[in-house]
Amino acid sequence: MFRILRLIGTISRAEFIMPNLGSLILGLAWGVNSTISLSTLVVLIVLSFTIINGSSAIGAQINTLSDYELDLKDSRKKNITDAVDAVGKKRIRYLLFIEFIITLALVVLFMYIQKNPWLLLMWVIGISLGWIYSAPPIRLKARSWLAPVSLILVLGIFPVLFAYFTFTTQIQPFFVLALIGLTMTIYGVIIPTEIRDYFGDKTMRIETMTVHLGLVKACVTCISLISIGAIFFITAYLLEWLNGSRPYLAVLLLIIPISVMYVITKIKKLLILSRQYTNSQGNVNLKEQIVDISAHNPQWIIIITQTYSFLSILLLLNKFI
Repeated sequence: MFRILRLIGTISRAEFIMPNLGSLILGLAWGVNSTISLSTLVVLIVLSFTIINGSSAIGAQINTLSDYELDLKDSRKKNITDAVDAVGKKRIRYLLFIEFIITLALVVLFMYIQKNPWLLLMWVIGISLGWIYSAPPIRLKARSWLAPVSLILVLGIFPVLFAYFTFTTQIQPFFVLALIGLTMTIYGVIIPTEIRDYFGDKTMRIETMTVHLGLVKACVTCISLISIGAIFFITAYLLEWLNGSRPYLAVLLLIIPISVMYVITKIKKLLILSRQYTNSQGNVNLKEQIVDISAHNPQWIIIITQTYSFLSILLLLNKFI
């Protein structure tokens, strides 16, 4: 039983649970108010997080099935292809169907409880984008600029908005600012994943944004998005706390530059190697180094998203204490 769960976790990209938790916490921190009862809060959190993770798993499994043939050529993704072989494509499709039905039922229930049809609409758009992002014939991930747009919506905007509108229907300006910052940061830290797949995607003529830009410009874009996103995020929380009863909390925002600079330092290594690779006209050793370093991207995602989550938890606690 444990082995099957582990295999499904691999296919469903379990590493996205922590970023999903970050989305939930951000939406919760800005949307909830102190008048809500503890029991209601717990129920809504569980339902919202279950739906967000269920939708994420569906998108990841579709991506795993769609990229199976391509992943077979990449030894670093052997754990994913082995998991697909062990579970079987037919079983994964059955699992997808069951997950879809269960998640849809939960969303409808959620919409009924909250009397908010926007929750269902957001889910339908999000799950549709997640599907066509990977699956043929549309396959947005292979359509240049459409790929980052769909990723930003599916991974950055919709999960946070879903959690946010779980608790309120009012739009707060500072929340919008924080969401813009988070969205830019999320796509920024996803770019190294595309860099890891760059060589295979280019060989297979899959026109991702990174393939379209090239390695050097992709690295520069990555650093720019993470940096600008952090500025937006810091500004939102700074304004929120300076206008509140505990302005001294703003000092804690210093942890964002620390975590961001750590990640950017790693990405700068990719930038240097990418320039060297471009000038060398295809040095194999440099290629391997680029792939090896970019493979550490899940750790970078966790570092930044959990830093943001920590500050969102403080924002949430500040409402109740």
